[in-house]
Amino acid sequence: MNLPAPVVIVGASFSGLACAQALAERGVAATIIERKSEPGEKPHTTGILVREAVDEADWLGPLPTHITRRIEGVRLYAPNMRSIDLSAPGYYFLATDTPELMRLLARRCQTAGARIQYGAPFSTAMARPEGFALPDGAEASYLVGTDGPKSHVAKTLSLGENRQFIFGVEHEYEGVDFDASDRLHCFIDKRLAPGYIGWIVAGVGVTQVGLARRFGRGSAAEAKSAMAAFLEKVAPVADFRDRAPKNVRAGLIPCGGLVSPLAAPRALLVGDAAGMVSPVTAGGIHTALRHGRAAGVAIADFLDGRKDDPARWLPDSYPRFRLKRSLRWTYDNFQNDAAFNLLLRSAAMRAAASVVFFHKMRAK
Repeated sequence: MNLPAPVVIVGASFSGLACAQALAERGVAATIIERKSEPGEKPHTTGILVREAVDEADWLGPLPTHITRRIEGVRLYAPNMRSIDLSAPGYYFLATDTPELMRLLARRCQTAGARIQYGAPFSTAMARPEGFALPDGAEASYLVGTDGPKSHVAKTLSLGENRQFIFGVEHEYEGVDFDASDRLHCFIDKRLAPGYIGWIVAGVGVTQVGLARRFGRGSAAEAKSAMAAFLEKVAPVADFRDRAPKNVRAGLIPCGGLVSPLAAPRALLVGDAAGMVSPVTAGGIHTALRHGRAAGVAIADFLDGRKDDPARWLPDSYPRFRLKRSLRWTYDNFQNDAAFNLLLRSAAMRAAASVVFFHKMRAK
């Protein structure tokens, strides 16, 4: 009996792991190829989960309390450092120990029956009638690109590529206490974080301090300089100036919305590779988990003969972020520190914050 080639997923990301687990649960052979040596190596995300992601993660099983920390709301700072507290009924975030979370999800994925091959970067694929030919004689019945904002799968298959980015850098510090550690502290400052924000959050065993800004030429060097200035600015809230960070992470975050095209026969992009990141918050874990799993279910149905190739219809269900793309454009073109200082406590600012932080829920 000739068994069909496995579905090959490029990238052990949130979306890749969600896709592989959905396939494995349905008895479809799934292999993730991942260039890293292990799932928790050098994460490029803050690892903050919004409530929706937690609510929809039941299929992953409970998240251990020792790798999560509940955040009840947001403290938003204007450029002049005046602040307001924002929350919404029943809404929360989870800060996570991101490396341990990725290891946990990878173990659960393997327990379900998926195979993960580490130290295996994707190089090329050639289309065949029943899938793809991969190097060294390997084959794939379906190919899923979940390999980040600069997707090699997208480039190889001539699919859409992300063109607009913000560049983020985050430090992790140990042993720092500060007021209102149950809130996500967000800082607006056009000089230090043009096009985005800075943040402080009490994570799991560490305090995460980050800054993201519009990406352009020299962004990495500029971000390093801006980060030093940001640490000076936030010292009255939490002082990190005389401390060495335990860890530093940095990377690109797509902010231009979905790429096009998103699919080819027997191939799909999901997650950051698809531009599936909120253009305003730069959050993508929730959509990665949701649509990664949806892709796995759809591919399983297709290979079982029950549905058409999801490359033809599944991308229609991907989030378009129309409202948030409008907010992104407005923020990029009209960000004004004086206006934020003036409007911080206004009803208009709270309404905008409810869309950005709480997904249209009314902020208190």
